[in-house]
Amino acid sequence: MKLHKLFYKWHRQQKVFFLGLLTVLLFSVLKLFNVERLVFIHRDIYLVEPELSTSDYVRNKFSSYTNESKMRINCSQIYAKEPVETGKSLALRRRNIIDLEDEDVEAMTRNCKVYRRIRGYHLKPVTLEEKNFPLAYSLVIHKSAVSVERLIRAIYSPANVYCIHYDQKSSAAFKAAIESLVKCFNNVFIASKLEAVTYAHISRLQADLNCLSDLLNSLVQWKYAINLCGQDLPLKSNFELVSELKKLNGENMLETGRPSSVKKERYMYQYTIKSMLEVFIPMPVRTAVSKEPPPHDIEMFVGSAYFVLSQAFIQYVFESPLAKKFLAWSVDTFSPDEHFWATLVRLPGIPGEIPRAAPDVTDLQSKTRLVKWIYMEEYLYPPCTGTHLRSVCIYGAAELRWLLKSGHWFANKFDAQIDPVIIKCLTEVIDEQQWQWFKLSSEEVFIRRTIRES
Repeated sequence: MKLHKLFYKWHRQQKVFFLGLLTVLLFSVLKLFNVERLVFIHRDIYLVEPELSTSDYVRNKFSSYTNESKMRINCSQIYAKEPVETGKSLALRRRNIIDLEDEDVEAMTRNCKVYRRIRGYHLKPVTLEEKNFPLAYSLVIHKSAVSVERLIRAIYSPANVYCIHYDQKSSAAFKAAIESLVKCFNNVFIASKLEAVTYAHISRLQADLNCLSDLLNSLVQWKYAINLCGQDLPLKSNFELVSELKKLNGENMLETGRPSSVKKERYMYQYTIKSMLEVFIPMPVRTAVSKEPPPHDIEMFVGSAYFVLSQAFIQYVFESPLAKKFLAWSVDTFSPDEHFWATLVRLPGIPGEIPRAAPDVTDLQSKTRLVKWIYMEEYLYPPCTGTHLRSVCIYGAAELRWLLKSGHWFANKFDAQIDPVIIKCLTEVIDEQQWQWFKLSSEEVFIRRTIRES
């Protein structure tokens, strides 16, 4: 009898196990084909910017769906942290948020004239000050064409020049979307040499260097180079950014500080690419082989992969034998992009030099890029109102005012499928700021001309 019960119990547990396994497999298949959003999970759907699509993607899949007027967000009230409007943004986040796909971006940019009109490029004003102070951008990207499209829309000025480097490992749909997007502009181009980028590897640094080399050969005589990724957005209008960069008077702006013992290990040993069993992706792994000191015993500094660098500094990097040796030495280090720029900018006599004896420039002191780390929340900045990915905050709508008052020029990370409201409102504010400064600049020019002629 006991044996029968034991057998029955084991048989029942086996059935439960197989039913559970079948459920997991079913969810996986549904997720693979994006079916669970439409069939299996009965939450409301929210489409991000469906009116911008010129393809059949949205119309075919969601022909009967429209975003309700009650979900329209007033960004002025979001900025003011008005409780009802903030509550609406939180309610929206509980929905299945569906953004435009790579294929949709490719389709909506096939007709450049129509695309530029629906995205309002003809409405982007540019002042004489901006024309006389062009900027260069290096965008290293690998996924989500619509995020890249929104970033370009937010930072675009006809006076600037933009180089895009996409990862050679990116999907065919993503590459096609970016190629289609780029052809709609005469000052946006794909890097002439593309890398298969590996996390924390020299290929990430090389991707920026490829773009910077192309930008130096551009006919646009830009003043500063800025590098960004696909999940960044600006916190200043182009006019405001130009005004602040002019105050640098040729100096560079980036994070650069003395390394901790942990950071020193990143370049004191050789690293080699291996596939990690836990995640099945290649990444640099430390070996037992010690590295020689850097060329000419350069004092090492560490910082971020992101920067705002003068054209004279970039020119030096490509012409200096010491910079070339340092780059070659950095090839087998871990995340060389986080010490390459931070160290070179401290070299005596380099254009825009930050003296070696000067204090550390932290990520909060550098205005280049604001990142909110989970372990610094409630200590250096308020808690994340969105969610976290690998310890980094993906911003929520309630952080709009904090971001704009931070004093930084750019921020990371944004994701429309986490919170589309923060992206919508930030873009609206930047557009409004650009127009306000354009009007003030035009009035000033008019007054000066009137005084001259009188």
